[in-house]
Amino acid sequence: MLEPSRQGLPPLDPAAVSDAACCALSAGHEAVPEARHFTRGTLDAWGLAERFDDVCLVVSELVTNALRHALPAVRSHGPAPDPGPAIRLHLMRWTGRLVCAVRDPSRDHPVVRDADALPDDRAESGRGLFLIASFSDGWGWHPLAGTLGGKVVWAQFRLADEGG
Repeated sequence: MLEPSRQGLPPLDPAAVSDAACCALSAGHEAVPEARHFTRGTLDAWGLAERFDDVCLVVSELVTNALRHALPAVRSHGPAPDPGPAIRLHLMRWTGRLVCAVRDPSRDHPVVRDADALPDDRAESGRGLFLIASFSDGWGWHPLAGTLGGKVVWAQFRLADEGG
């Protein structure tokens, strides 16, 4: 089993975050464009528009993975423990780094494929975590405790020093 990975995850102390934004997403196909739109607006507001392409690709993959893998598992095992939106996108900025995190109601861990097991060039799925790892500076996941249940899958990006 893939162990929860917290290595490289910034501290979750809200006082340490210089900016944070959260968006509840629908549980349907419209969630990915909603996430892209929210990400563009947030990065523009934070003066990080130049990072949009890489961050948007990773956010799209995180949300797609939640839709494909987390929601079907919850539907087959009964209702989600959280009566609120099934998927939430969180963007957090610290000095020198940006974290994108997607919360979903499933406790199932992400499954990383071996590089040799990746689909061929024509396949339309199967590369999500590989893309997340390739375009971000690190990623991981951790289960949520308490009544929330589910998990958070996150990716982080290094940002240029604000003074330089």
